[in-house]
Amino acid sequence: MNEANATDRTEIPGGVLAELTGAFGLGAVRGQRYLADGLMNGNWKVDTSAGVFALKRVTDVSLDRLVRNLGVLASLAADGVPVGAPVATGSGALAAEVAGGVWCLFPWAAGVHVRGVDLSLAQAGSLGAHLGRLHESLGRACRLGLLPAVPGMVTADVTTPERAVGTSERLSRAVADKGTGSAFDQAAVAALERRRVLIGGHADGRPRDAVPVGGHGWTHGDVQYRNLLWGDGELTAVLDWDRVGVRPYAEEVARTAQVQFGVDGVFDLARVSAFVRGYRSVLPLETPALVDGVRRLWWKRMTDFWQLEFHYDRGDFSCDGLFTADEALLHWWTDRLGQVEAAFVEQ
Repeated sequence: MNEANATDRTEIPGGVLAELTGAFGLGAVRGQRYLADGLMNGNWKVDTSAGVFALKRVTDVSLDRLVRNLGVLASLAADGVPVGAPVATGSGALAAEVAGGVWCLFPWAAGVHVRGVDLSLAQAGSLGAHLGRLHESLGRACRLGLLPAVPGMVTADVTTPERAVGTSERLSRAVADKGTGSAFDQAAVAALERRRVLIGGHADGRPRDAVPVGGHGWTHGDVQYRNLLWGDGELTAVLDWDRVGVRPYAEEVARTAQVQFGVDGVFDLARVSAFVRGYRSVLPLETPALVDGVRRLWWKRMTDFWQLEFHYDRGDFSCDGLFTADEALLHWWTDRLGQVEAAFVEQ
C-alpha cells in the first residue's frame, strides 16, 4: 500500500456492502462512517434498518482463527467480561468472507477510547483487575472446550544481537534504496544507527532462556486503548479479539502496561504499578515472572523494527506515527531498567 491509495482502505465498495448487509440481514443502510482509531484492520460504524453496528474487516488472521476466537465471546460475557457477542450471518456463521475479505459484525458499543495516561490511578488498577478476570474467563472457556488445550510449556524466541544488527543494517540499505529523503527517512536512518549502538552496549542484559518464567494460558493479545471503551469512569467494552492466543501471562501484563502507560517517550510508573497491583489482586502473578516478562519485552523492543519493516518492506505507512514515540520510550526505558522493573513489582 502506498500513500496515494492509503485512503482506499476507508471505503467499502457498494457491491461489497450490499453483499455484507445481505449476509448479516441488516436491511437498508442509512449511513456509514469509517473509524480511524484502528491500525491494522478496517472498522466502520454502520447505521441500518436493523440497528447500529460496528463492521470490521480483519486482515491479520485467517477466517478459521477469527471464527474460533469469536466463538468464546458469549462465554466471556456470561462471566461478566465487558464484551459484546458477535452478530451471526443468516447461516449462523460468526464471520463472512466477501470479496476476498474477512468480515465480522458487532452491535454498536457506547463509550470512548481513553489513553492510559488519562486514566486515574483507580481506573488503572481497575483495568488491571479486568485483565486478570479476562484471563480467568479465557481459562474457563478453554476448559469448556471452546479453545484448544493449553500446552504444558511455551517458548519465546530471543533475538540475538547479531540478528538484530543485521536487520537494522538491511533496513538502513532499504532507506537508501526506497526512501525519498523525507523527514521520516532521516529519522529512520538516525534511529537505526543509534539502535545498533544501543544493542551493542546492552546485549548482556538480554534474556538467556527460551522458556519464560511463570504461568501461561489463553490471552487477548492486544489490550490497548484503541481496543477499550470507557463510560462514566468504568470499562464498558473490550474490543478486537482476532489475536487471542496462548502466551505467558506476564507477557500480556507487561505489554499492556507498556502500550497503555508508555506514552510520549516515557513510562507513567505510578499507573504501571496501579495496573499491575490490580491484576495481581485477581491472579497471583509472581515477582520473578513479572521481572522476566518485563525484561523480555524490553529486549523485544530493542531488537524489533516492525514499523520500519511495514514502511520499507510493505510500503505500508499506517504505523509510521508509532515509530518516533516508541523509539524515545526504548531509550528512556533502557536508561532506567531497574526503576521500570521495580514499578512492575511494587506491592
